[in-house]
Amino acid sequence: MSAPKSSLSRRAALTALAGAAAGSALPLAAAPTANAAAPAALPTVAASSAEPVAQAPGFRVPVLIDPTDPWHYAPHPAGALTTRAIAGGLEVSDGTGVIATLTTGARTVTLRGARRWFTEQKKAVRDAFDRTPPTGGWGTSPGGGTWSHHNGVDADYFVESGRAAITLAAGKSRYSLLPDHGIGDVYAAARFSFDKLPVGAPVSLGLVFAAQNVNNHYRARLIVTPAGDVQLVLEKELADAPTTLSAAVTVGTGFKAFDHWWVRVEKAGDVLRARAWRHVTTGVDDEPTDVWHHSARDPEKAPDAVFRSGTVGVRGLASTGATVLPQARVYDFRIDTATWTDPPVVTHDTWVRVLPEPFDGTWTAAVEQRIRAWAGDTSPDALTYSSMYRPFAPAVTDPARQNAQVLGESGYSELLASGLREVGADFHEYMGLTWTFPSGESVTETPDPKWLGHLDCSGFVRMVYGYHLGVPMGIAEDSVERRYLPRRSEWQAASSPGIVVAQATDAPPPLGTLRIGDVLFWNDPDDGAVSHTGIYMGLDQHGKRRFVSSRKTPNGPTMADVGGKSIIDGTASDLYTDKLRVIRRF
Repeated sequence: MSAPKSSLSRRAALTALAGAAAGSALPLAAAPTANAAAPAALPTVAASSAEPVAQAPGFRVPVLIDPTDPWHYAPHPAGALTTRAIAGGLEVSDGTGVIATLTTGARTVTLRGARRWFTEQKKAVRDAFDRTPPTGGWGTSPGGGTWSHHNGVDADYFVESGRAAITLAAGKSRYSLLPDHGIGDVYAAARFSFDKLPVGAPVSLGLVFAAQNVNNHYRARLIVTPAGDVQLVLEKELADAPTTLSAAVTVGTGFKAFDHWWVRVEKAGDVLRARAWRHVTTGVDDEPTDVWHHSARDPEKAPDAVFRSGTVGVRGLASTGATVLPQARVYDFRIDTATWTDPPVVTHDTWVRVLPEPFDGTWTAAVEQRIRAWAGDTSPDALTYSSMYRPFAPAVTDPARQNAQVLGESGYSELLASGLREVGADFHEYMGLTWTFPSGESVTETPDPKWLGHLDCSGFVRMVYGYHLGVPMGIAEDSVERRYLPRRSEWQAASSPGIVVAQATDAPPPLGTLRIGDVLFWNDPDDGAVSHTGIYMGLDQHGKRRFVSSRKTPNGPTMADVGGKSIIDGTASDLYTDKLRVIRRF
């Protein structure tokens, strides 16, 4: 038999989430409005402030319950229960309307409950360039997506010996940008160097932010002159025309080859700030946090001329007239805090729970008792558990599991030497626990320590539906009996317990029968086999169907848009819209 289920109560886990988020019971946490683009706004920051932008309470909590929903103050269920047969299942109603929907052949039940918000904000990103990208360029930044290069040729951008490099050309700009264009306020830094002094004209490396593209962005540019002076200037480029927002100041002298300098930028609304400092031994710890070399507001009034959001990256430039050009080097790039201006927000009153056995289509006293118990239940369900592995979810340990961490923000894996991430982290490996599976002959799996705190896509689904909600799990494919939730996503698509809601071979299946909590499966764009899985969360603030899954970018469970949109009804060019093939209900 499998190891016994954790004694950690679902209600205790919910309380832990609430306490970490707001220091009070979860229903009392602040919540966004139903049509909010973000769960909270950043406070206004004065131009003279020297500290990073503060976050509003609860700003990054992944799930919130609406405390003003009248649901909290009404009896559940309200009156006698009635049932109505529907295609493939049964609807259960009380005096207020439908409260539960059951599916014949499945254990998953959707119920009406307290209104909730599910949201996500950007995680910190740190790129030390300690990789050898398999296809050249700067490769994939940990948690930040794949660097894209603009101007010059591909060979002008490369990574070697723990640094990213740009080959400069006199009078030519070179850009390397991350793909996340939704970043609004940001607190970021980069460590720059050159392998020699320039001759004939200055060279520079700029920290780019709020970039619409290479022709429209802000930048803090670190300039090294032939005389060895180091200067910092705050600039804007609008429609390929640069302007100075704050004039260059000299921040150092006597630059020598391989000296390292940091540049820090902060964008807080329309306040733009920058500083630079010499790297000595401890990097960011050397930072002079009591001074900004530049603090300015964008003077533009036209909305299209003020960059409220955009991506971040690096710009290298050798000025016209330079005759000896150093190699531009980036040793560290970090986004310490950032906010999306339009983070995903899914809002509804649907809760997803799992029966002890598949529903056989018959309304029995035992099923009625279960539905009555769930009618007023706010303990964690499938959607809460899935949120407890997303960014900023607090860690929860279980004394009954050797004090193993059973909830809390998860990664996907540690980085390989290539800078890519490896598939392989199952639910029990996240916890660091040996596990016995009952599929066929009993199989015992010992966790590899490298997977501790990580979940791959199918391991994430097994953590939510298997470990927490009790769907039996095995290791191998159980294609005949479908008794166990198997290990790999292609096996889960083919032989999981429950029913197939929809499937197709060469195109996405119809979405008309999709329900919140259903499990989605995608084909690999290269070989056509199922290679990814996730859980459907509901409609976001733009009316798009959004899911949560564990992804290599941004390193763990997410319902957001770094590295690929987490929606299944976007455009044909969206990977997760185009390659969806199977929908299951466990």
